[in-house]
Amino acid sequence: MEVKAEKTIQNSKKLTEKRTRTSLYQTVWRWHFYAGIIFAPFLIILAVTGSIYLFKPQIEQMLYQDYYEITSQGDKISVSEQIEEVKKLYPDAVITTYRPGETATRSSEVSITSNNESLTIFLDPYTGKFIGELKDEARIMNKIEEIHGELMAGTLGDRIVELAACWAVVLIVTGLFLWFPRKKQNLSGVLFPRLNQGKKILRRDLHAVPAFWITAGMLFLIMTGLPWSGFWGSNFQSLATNSGAGYPPSIWTGSAPTSTIKTKDIADVPWAAENLDVPKSEIQGFIPLSINDVVAIANREGIHPSYTINIPNEKDGVYTLSAFPPKAQDEATMHIDQYSGAVLADYRYDNYGFIGKVVAWGITLHKGTQFGLVNQFISLLICLGIILVAVSGFYLWLKRKPKKEMGAPKAPSIKKMKLFLMLLIGLGILFPLVGLSLIVVWLIDWLIIQRISVVKKFMNA
Repeated sequence: MEVKAEKTIQNSKKLTEKRTRTSLYQTVWRWHFYAGIIFAPFLIILAVTGSIYLFKPQIEQMLYQDYYEITSQGDKISVSEQIEEVKKLYPDAVITTYRPGETATRSSEVSITSNNESLTIFLDPYTGKFIGELKDEARIMNKIEEIHGELMAGTLGDRIVELAACWAVVLIVTGLFLWFPRKKQNLSGVLFPRLNQGKKILRRDLHAVPAFWITAGMLFLIMTGLPWSGFWGSNFQSLATNSGAGYPPSIWTGSAPTSTIKTKDIADVPWAAENLDVPKSEIQGFIPLSINDVVAIANREGIHPSYTINIPNEKDGVYTLSAFPPKAQDEATMHIDQYSGAVLADYRYDNYGFIGKVVAWGITLHKGTQFGLVNQFISLLICLGIILVAVSGFYLWLKRKPKKEMGAPKAPSIKKMKLFLMLLIGLGILFPLVGLSLIVVWLIDWLIIQRISVVKKFMNA
């Protein structure tokens, strides 16, 4: 009797454990399903636009070759003379930036604001000859970047993109759980798809197996893209700065300024320099510095030749030089007094804190510039993998789902999903927008979807 009772207890425990595992599996599958249905379309948009943007240098070189390429003719005329030529052509315009060409065969660029439009004027730096103009808002790659970053919907679009990126982490975590083999078996269906076991198995494998292979790359692209986001990225940037991983005092000549104006408000600068306080120029009896002298200072200080000079339009403003080159270690941000020519701040990669350096590398790797073509093609493969996984997942759902039903796995009781809820809460704390959306999705599921399922079963009974 005792042996039989003991066996009964053991069998009961095994049955309970099996039900718990099944319940956990269904819970994970249900949330993976919702995350995929809601956010996969946005991930496809991000992957497509990201694939295109990876090749921005080559695409723009092809599109704007006539604007970019010039013939080397000896000595260049001064920058002041080049800007004067622009003023003759656009007498009512405000000159905002000047960008010298990186090489002897690259045109120079002068950015202006005219009639409420931002234009880039291309000049031959040897002769000052006007080559052409481009409206900044009309540039194809600017449109691609706008779609990629905010779906061309401003702040709302930025939040949606951030939500999609953060929920992609939920997809990755839940997907890995569903993919993980629970029985001893060979590597087919785990590391490579099964091609000879029927269409049903093949459809599953064409979703799960590629998803596993791109997991690390997908997670990398998500985490290196988030620093640009408006909510998570801004808070992360403030935390990095305020924690001491921001700007060391050694970059300032004299005491560091206290300013309400940040460098990102006046110039396009590397991520690590965006919250750098902008100093003021001393205006006591000085004649404004010639931009020729600013170029001489940039050359003297060894800034990467891709730098841009932001020209001050205020009496106490400063010249801000920003180099945002292909490689993270060449980044530079410099503030120069517009009267004395004193370098007020010189902020380079070597001055970055640990977080700043990590993010700088992450951004250049994300954009595909750090290691050139190799970097571009590896990132492209990841983007294509994301598209494949998203499309195959959607196709898998269409084939599996019953008619007139969502096809979501059965919802277990809250008591049986405590462990998974703790994981979701953890992700919600790490990504606050995910936390808010989790509450919304859970309420919709609990108050509407599950109720509809119950009613349908009752009606069909």
